[in-house]
Amino acid sequence: MPVRRRLELAGFATRGLELDGDGPPLLLLHGYADSADTWRRTLERLKRAGRCALALDMPGFGAADELRPGPVLPQLDAFAAAAVELLADEAGEDVVLIGNSLGGCVALRAGERRDLPLAGIVPVAPAGLEHPGWFRIIETAPLVRAVLASPLPLPPLVVRAAVGEAYRQLAFARPRAVARDVVSAFTHHHRDRRTVSRYLTTGRRLLAELVEPFNLADVAVPVLLVWGERDRMVPHRGSRRVIDALGGHDGVTYELIEGCGHCPQIEEPDRFTELLLAFAAAPRSVA
Repeated sequence: MPVRRRLELAGFATRGLELDGDGPPLLLLHGYADSADTWRRTLERLKRAGRCALALDMPGFGAADELRPGPVLPQLDAFAAAAVELLADEAGEDVVLIGNSLGGCVALRAGERRDLPLAGIVPVAPAGLEHPGWFRIIETAPLVRAVLASPLPLPPLVVRAAVGEAYRQLAFARPRAVARDVVSAFTHHHRDRRTVSRYLTTGRRLLAELVEPFNLADVAVPVLLVWGERDRMVPHRGSRRVIDALGGHDGVTYELIEGCGHCPQIEEPDRFTELLLAFAAAPRSVA
């Protein structure tokens, strides 16, 4: 099992799930409304492979401090940069930065910077490559709307059950195949209506920022782009923008996982970890 670690990065206190092992170190960032727990199946497999890794709760989510007023992406950028620099310093090697959904957006933006000690980036179904329709899907989900519209206080178990069912239906190609512990870990951070409402407010803050968040031509590190073929939240057609911008470079690889939804690290952990380890073992130059 990974070791829990408390850190402060860019002024935000947060929780990490950490593995000791060999490098290059792997830094894992989750998606919108998720937490470091989304990487537990990947971490189990990385531990067996003896790899150094750190999964973090990003600001505003999980057990991390809440976001500050103002634009969201610059706060997440600063947090990710501080995490990359810390992990590189501790491991003595450049970092491979992996991010799912919103975390994938942050990873792509980090890849545009020349001042970070990055060996490569792995955006997994990254947000921001086309109009952010994922938020409308979440906000209009019947169970989420029912939680917010209830005139009476709802017990945590009721809130978690409603959020968990919405999570199953929206994030996965095979909702009923998702293990209970995965849903429980996700809903642990959605225990009351206030938290659900706060996450939705954060989503609304992000909408305008995610319309054109990249300068993809500036990405100068190896890229492994991973997507689920049955992703409802962020359709894989968005991959064309990355491929068109970087497709002429030897350091870009695209993997579309068949029969998989928005979270390959959960639905296809063996395949995802295999891809990640192969990429980390032999990153190639983009320049």
